[in-house]
Amino acid sequence: MAETKKTQELYGERLKRVQDAAALKEPDRVPIIIPGTNVFANLDAGYTMAEVIYDHDKARDAIKKFLIRYEPDSGYVTGTGFEGTGPMIEKSGIKHVRWAGMPGDVIDKNSVHQFIEYETFFEDEFDQVTRNIGEFSATKYLPRIFKLLEPMEKFNFTSTLQAFHTGYQPLGRAFADPEVQNMIKELVELDAMWGKYYGELGELAGEVEGMGFPIMAGPPTFCPFDFYSDYLRGTMLASLDLYEKEEYLEVFLRDHCDRVLEQIKNNPPPPGRLCFMPMHKGMDTFMSDEHYARFYWPTLMEIVNAWIDCGAIPYIYTEAKYDTRLKYLKDLPKGKTVVHFEWIDIVNAKKELKDVACISGVYPAQLLTHGTKQQVVDEAKRLMDICAPGGGYIFDFDGGIYDSKRENMEALFETIKIYGKY
Repeated sequence: MAETKKTQELYGERLKRVQDAAALKEPDRVPIIIPGTNVFANLDAGYTMAEVIYDHDKARDAIKKFLIRYEPDSGYVTGTGFEGTGPMIEKSGIKHVRWAGMPGDVIDKNSVHQFIEYETFFEDEFDQVTRNIGEFSATKYLPRIFKLLEPMEKFNFTSTLQAFHTGYQPLGRAFADPEVQNMIKELVELDAMWGKYYGELGELAGEVEGMGFPIMAGPPTFCPFDFYSDYLRGTMLASLDLYEKEEYLEVFLRDHCDRVLEQIKNNPPPPGRLCFMPMHKGMDTFMSDEHYARFYWPTLMEIVNAWIDCGAIPYIYTEAKYDTRLKYLKDLPKGKTVVHFEWIDIVNAKKELKDVACISGVYPAQLLTHGTKQQVVDEAKRLMDICAPGGGYIFDFDGGIYDSKRENMEALFETIKIYGKY
């Protein structure tokens, strides 16, 4: 009973530590959260990424070992690194992802998964995308990214708008196709596999929180432009669309933002938890300030405010250089968000955002691989000297953690827990 009480107390302390920092308060010490990409935990437990992607038991074991050894202030579960999902993603025939352990050993056995960008809607399809996104998604987008769903190209939902006694015939013809019937059989099997996985995921979440580690973040929410660029047009074509398809782009971003807002309304998160918002294409070097102000920031802010209205804490995960965007971040609701940085003048960021948003990130994860223990400790102290005073600081890395040295990771956590006390 005493041990249970201790675990509950640790859970409360960790949750409060993160929430206080997010609210620009000084907690008892600098809180530590874990990046979504944590290859290190698997390697540290003696597994390869290829193993944990195909073996959910090994993935869950690695998470629990990591939490027990390093005791961060946030827990996490599988999924972000595709852990445990290998059999399902292989069966789906996904075309735009490469993962460790996939047939043919396309990437290294310890690599994090890699996305392959390519165009999934074409120049002559803009009208359909903005007019009927549902039919486009079902008959063109999904077949282009999943081999399993290629038979969906045979469906023509518009042709069902016939007289009431014959409207079903086009669907019947499509469903009678042997390839479609096989697709349906495979989808039923996949649904059962995913059902088992999510059941195990729920069990793991209960175990992690029962160990005293609050799970702070759920699935990611994408800025509409990032979704457009990452999954539909690809970086190069999205860049051109900023100039050549402005009106279409605005219509798509508006519609997609509305869909995201509806999803947030219908599926509100537990209050006081972080909502992970990776921002792939908003960096200084991708688009002009004019384009950022017009195509990126407005819909992002709507989504941020929607999460705040639900009681969540948006974790705005900026990537690459972000110095010129600080003037926009200063408009965030005060004390309601956490902003992660990969690359920025951190002294200026602390100065500009100290009364606006909690800051995190910047710590170079590769230092844990290539640096000495003293270098690891010195950099942690340097960042805390800049960011911790006055509160509003959560320790996180500049990105994911990979092949770090265990002794360096241990030294880092020990330093933060001692030197980071207020």
